This record gives sequence, structure tokens and C-alpha cells, in this order.
Amino acid sequence: MFSKACTYAIRAALYLAVHAGPQARLGVKEIAEALDVPKHFLAKILQQLVRNNLVSSVKGPSGGFFLSEANQEVTLEQIVECIDGPDVFHSCILGLPVCSSENPCPLHVQAFAFREGLHYQVKHQTIVDLARKIEREKLAL
Repeated sequence: MFSKACTYAIRAALYLAVHAGPQARLGVKEIAEALDVPKHFLAKILQQLVRNNLVSSVKGPSGGFFLSEANQEVTLEQIVECIDGPDVFHSCILGLPVCSSENPCPLHVQAFAFREGLHYQVKHQTIVDLARKIEREKLAL
């Protein structure tokens, strides 16, 4: 449902929430290696998150990416919509351009319930909340 760029964005934001802070900034190389994702692709994704004020960065030799105080309440929904756009929770799961309640695809009813449940979850989960869960329950990232 989410693009590869979106899953990388979520994972990178979670990694920053767990491992970085205003005084402990992380470079794109370190994040990419830890998450086993392409460095240049991740750099573009992180810059998009920075431009949308979802992640913070500082340039220079001691620079890097981190979550500032202002980023502490960023939700998964904000990251998903930043990368994949707001239609990700409303578009046809099969990619059909004309799928609606009046003209449904074969998976419309099931997909609608799934998307609504997922949308509710990502709307109410902050990156920091999930980072705490990762640390508390020793979850994979």
C-alpha cells in the first residue's frame, strides 16, 4: 500500500527518534547503513521530510538529521502524506482509476475497511510513541 520511499521515510524517522537528538545528529550514510537502504535515495527522502518540517537537519561537519522539539508530535500520517500524498488512503487498492462505492473493484469493500483502520492508526500514532514502543519492547526496525 505504501511506496518503498514511504516505508524508508517511516523507518528513517523512527531510527532518528530512537538514536538521534539535537546534540546527537546522524548522517545519511549512518542511517542508510543501519537500515540497509540506498544512501542517495534516502538522502532525497530525508530532504523532503526536512522541507516539510517533519524532521530537522543541520548542515556542516557536525551536522546531520534529528528530531527537534517541534518534530516530537509528527504522526505517521504526516510522513505518509508527505511522501505518498493524501490520496493513499482513498485510492483503489488495485490501482483502478474508476473505483468507488458506485463502481467498485472486486476488493473495494474489504480494502475500504482495511484502509480506514490503517488510516485511523497512522493518524493517531506519533513517531516518538512508536520509538518508545521499539525501545520498550525491543522491536525490529
